[in-house]
Amino acid sequence: MKKLNIGLIGYGFMGRTHSNAFRQVNKFFQLGYEPVLKAVCARDEAKVKAFAQNWGYETYETDWRKLIERADIDLIDIATPNNMHAEIALAAAKAGKMILCEKPLSMDGKQGAAMVKAIEKAGVPNMVWYNYRRVPAVTMAKQLIDEGRLGRIFHYRAKFLQDWTISKDLPQGGAALWRLDVKAAGSGVTGDLLAHCIDTALWLNGSIGTVSAMTETFIKERKHNLTGKVEKVGIDDACAFLARFDNGSLATFESTRYARGHKALYTFEINGEHASIAWDLHDLHRLQYFDHRDESKLRGWRSIHVTDGDQPYMKNWWVPGLQIGYEHTFVHQVADFIAGLDAQTPAHPDFRDALETQYVCDAVLKSAGTGRWEKVRKLK
Repeated sequence: MKKLNIGLIGYGFMGRTHSNAFRQVNKFFQLGYEPVLKAVCARDEAKVKAFAQNWGYETYETDWRKLIERADIDLIDIATPNNMHAEIALAAAKAGKMILCEKPLSMDGKQGAAMVKAIEKAGVPNMVWYNYRRVPAVTMAKQLIDEGRLGRIFHYRAKFLQDWTISKDLPQGGAALWRLDVKAAGSGVTGDLLAHCIDTALWLNGSIGTVSAMTETFIKERKHNLTGKVEKVGIDDACAFLARFDNGSLATFESTRYARGHKALYTFEINGEHASIAWDLHDLHRLQYFDHRDESKLRGWRSIHVTDGDQPYMKNWWVPGLQIGYEHTFVHQVADFIAGLDAQTPAHPDFRDALETQYVCDAVLKSAGTGRWEKVRKLK
């Protein structure tokens, strides 16, 4: 088995999920490469050293540029705040490293396009961590749609609801709360939560042509952790938008961090001429399915428990009936990336796929500002 030396940049929530995936993947999937936790990088030496020891990284760095320069690193995994993605990815591509990057790809479409150009010029394998594609029930939804079971698609609706920023006393910025700082995040729920919904939608239902959006920032000013001053909040706390897909179907998307009682309610439903499907992150191993072609007296929504060996990914885990969880989606993503290396075929979503999601986010934010329907920029 070939060694794949990993250099991780960032040790927060995503750094932990990625590290766990690298450590677990070969225990459950038969692959041609074995990820080696070679080095982790972050600015705080004491914390990054402790992280390296806890997760089994051989070494650590405090300067990401030195990490990229190292000859013993094959793959750079970017798990930093959004405003660092582009600079790191461009340097890694120039150095000929494989690249995995957290979502969203970039701060905006212009920056994302430069990243795609550099990646494709370098010809290095790449992928963006839109992990919800790898939930077995969501992957199965993709299979059902591709098999034509739903027929023509009429409607797509998705929402991602949280409630963790409601307090006006919550500050913005810094290591823990950079997602509330527009300079670090680029946007609020649009880039953080709706980007997941958009990526899944593009994968399941094709490209989006136009959008009409509204956003709101409910608390206009917050104390900034880095400056100590009360500053204007630049991110969106809530976003809702209408969309038209290129296939003619209509869509509604909603996301907020102000839905009291919801910690991570991500759901979608798709309605077609023959059948409908629905999925809920809180019950992630189940796919709800309705087929109008069933015998009328037996027709109704059925709950498919996606845990069997002939359903996506599940043959690699436990016996049928025993479910898996959130962390397994990252294991699946690493497995698919490595399988792509084995087969010399790109795994998805790659940087180009993620750029399409970024273009939708850009159009959504533009529409919220203009109050008009806006066209989504197309990939070149």
